[in-house]
Amino acid sequence: MISKSEPWYVHAVLYAVILVLAYILVQVAILEPQEVVARETYFKNESRARMSNLREAEILFQKKYGRYTSSIDSLITFLKTEKVVVDLITKPDSVTGKIKNPFKSLTLGEFKPNLADSLRYSPKSYMAYKIAIDSNEVADTVIDRSGKVVRVNKHVSKGNRYVIECPDNYGKIGDLFSDALKNTASWE
Repeated sequence: MISKSEPWYVHAVLYAVILVLAYILVQVAILEPQEVVARETYFKNESRARMSNLREAEILFQKKYGRYTSSIDSLITFLKTEKVVVDLITKPDSVTGKIKNPFKSLTLGEFKPNLADSLRYSPKSYMAYKIAIDSNEVADTVIDRSGKVVRVNKHVSKGNRYVIECPDNYGKIGDLFSDALKNTASWE
């Protein structure tokens, strides 16, 4: 018996199915993971640049007021309104003649105080960065010559140390318990 060959359109459909499946395999196995890695790298770098700029804002705030702040709103207001920040970014140093801009560039370009609202949120989840300051209470007992307690002086100090944490777990800056880690980033 002689078998009848299959029509040409069956082979054409099978070749088309093979090409579609090969395209899907390349897309899923090669291209999408590269896009995911590229997006994750962007989010990590952008978030760390924003946290570094928040650190510089905290340092400037501490130089002006003698303490750190736990409010991101007050940091952003400080960056937008303080002449010290604008002078630091725009005016050259009197000795070297170079501008000493401590702020890192963001994706939008060079950091500018009027764009300080971009520092409020993490670029991946669009959640606010967590900022906290320490609070210490020191008690000092005053005793008279007979050994009786005269009074107890309590001194509360706030804002000697701070921590900035990323809500997407890309790191943190500072530490509430150690002066050695005061302005240190976890990725540096």
